[in-house]
Amino acid sequence: MILSAGILLYRFKKEPEFLLVHPGGPFWAKKDPGAWSIPKGEYQPGSDPLEAAKREFEEETGQSISGNFILLTPLKQKSGKIISAWAVEGEFDPVKLHSNTFMMEWPPRSGKQKEFPEVDRAGWFGLDTAREKIIPGQLGFLEELNRLIKPPRE
Repeated sequence: MILSAGILLYRFKKEPEFLLVHPGGPFWAKKDPGAWSIPKGEYQPGSDPLEAAKREFEEETGQSISGNFILLTPLKQKSGKIISAWAVEGEFDPVKLHSNTFMMEWPPRSGKQKEFPEVDRAGWFGLDTAREKIIPGQLGFLEELNRLIKPPRE
């Protein structure tokens, strides 16, 4: 079984906003609706999933994360992968995105290796836009968090 852990960062502006990241590499380059994700990555059974989620957030955004983490209900993907996620309120400037990279053969069957960022952009989105952008298998995280959080009183 493949296990993955991630962080759903949120903040309050006029409405709750959610930070999503867009996967890098040529497969995702022209995909937008249904292509964005929470920052996440795989971890090994027996390791601490929250620590893995924090590590992956930092690897994909370039920023460490702390705060009061809210465990969300894990979601099973069509592939069978189980994603555990934690929500935390905080800030992140998408302009400061600095992601790890990966190597892959590109173009296919060319024999040439090319480096790509794991994440090529990040953005803050209100709930309606986030629902359109997020990978369908992660939509449950947005819906659950939206039910749990309340905007601060003015």
